[in-house]
Amino acid sequence: MPIDPKLPYDENNIFAKILRGELPCSKVYEDDYALAFNDIRPQAPVHVLVIPKAAYVSWDDFTAKADDAEIAGFMRAVGHVTRQLELDEPGYRLMVNMGTNGHQEVPHLHVHIFGGRQFFQMIAE
Repeated sequence: MPIDPKLPYDENNIFAKILRGELPCSKVYEDDYALAFNDIRPQAPVHVLVIPKAAYVSWDDFTAKADDAEIAGFMRAVGHVTRQLELDEPGYRLMVNMGTNGHQEVPHLHVHIFGGRQFFQMIAE
């Protein structure tokens, strides 16, 4: 069920539990700003989620409240993962779902990295 990004951060969301070590994940990368792990329901041969370590509900929340170091660190982590997975050639897709219309399901900012196949449509009809 899509979430309302204007709601307060939910400390019991699945990604918060992963960050606290209460739930396992298949870790791909971790640094001071971000954790990247394989999606449990992959939609492509490569489907990795990158989440900030701090509590941000959505892209809007993150870009409004995070400091410059957090934003830069998170963006660098996404780039690091794409290079680590050797997705730069022939390419990959990044996706961030935001709010109800964007079909955001977990109320913690996350970037999807998709790779390993050709992507044709921007948005399904």
